[in-house]
Amino acid sequence: MISERTPELYRIGKGEQGVLLVEPYKSEILPHWKFKTPQAARNSASKIYKMFLDYHSKDDFVGMDMARKFLQMGYTRSRRYANHKSGRKYSGKSKELLPRDEDHEKAQSAQIFIRFGRRRERTKDIYS
Repeated sequence: MISERTPELYRIGKGEQGVLLVEPYKSEILPHWKFKTPQAARNSASKIYKMFLDYHSKDDFVGMDMARKFLQMGYTRSRRYANHKSGRKYSGKSKELLPRDEDHEKAQSAQIFIRFGRRRERTKDIYS
């Protein structure tokens, strides 16, 4: 199990891979990750961004990367539900693409997460 005591075991992956595997970060960040409504997304993204800054102040690269992944995942999951209210992009076994069923609240949630993700990108010396 990867922890803050064994950061050398952490492998940087593309996208959100491994986001729900790395402790103690998963347990610290996951309870704050919400996107059901724009207000929940705003509170969530703000809290996770603050956690990112806290990890940054402690030179905790793994924590910073995990917070970044949760912000990205907030965007991607919100977009998935914005495009398909059920969260399912494909029909059962046929794997046929389902028609879009736009949910404007989830689309707003996605925009909130992307704004906080961009704010994170502008943080000076993020990974130095």
